[in-house]
Amino acid sequence: MTRSALSRRSLLATGGAAVVALGAGAAAQPAAAAPTEPTPPTPTEALRRLLRGNQRFVTGHSRHPHQSLADLHELAAGQHPFAVTIGCADSRVAPELLFDQGLGDLFDNRVAGNIVDDLLLGSVEFAVEEFGSPLVIVLGHERCGAITATIDTIRSGGTAPGHIGTIVDSLRPVVESVLDRPGDPVENGVRANVKAQVRSLLDRSPILAEKVHEGALAVVGARYDLDNGRVTLLR
Repeated sequence: MTRSALSRRSLLATGGAAVVALGAGAAAQPAAAAPTEPTPPTPTEALRRLLRGNQRFVTGHSRHPHQSLADLHELAAGQHPFAVTIGCADSRVAPELLFDQGLGDLFDNRVAGNIVDDLLLGSVEFAVEEFGSPLVIVLGHERCGAITATIDTIRSGGTAPGHIGTIVDSLRPVVESVLDRPGDPVENGVRANVKAQVRSLLDRSPILAEKVHEGALAVVGARYDLDNGRVTLLR
């Protein structure tokens, strides 16, 4: 069996309860329900759908689509997310709100500093393989606390307390590479980190790289502005 042909059956056979925990559901459940809206057929259309939703959010015209209990019941048998998000755990950066999407639309992965470690990478690969999501978006944000903590630690020569040090150690190489650039160091770090995580996804995952090569997937980076709510793509 080829890597791209990896199926739910093979995932269940090798992953057992771990797959259930990821949200695939037990094999005894009914067949997956139809998505509340058709999945965008291309990565470009998926990205347009996200950005249109963000425009509604920014202009105060959010629709809050399919977020009712009835929608949850429709999705209970299965999910069909059209995009995979890798975002910061910051309480102000909730993807369903800022992209004006609903239940079943986004496969969210959130951790301070939107860092792609092995566990998060596996989660992204699972979503792309299992659901055929055509878009992965890495979303950094203005005034990121994880980036700020990393800069403070580097400049002070100290260490971050507890397991915060793990976050700082992961971000240190990216932040150090832009620390002396002109402009705001936190903003420079945020942008550099988004681009670094996009590269990491493609460099470390043959699954994602193959789908990008086939045109079935796009992996993009973006920045969220806390002051006005706007999402801007980073090239």
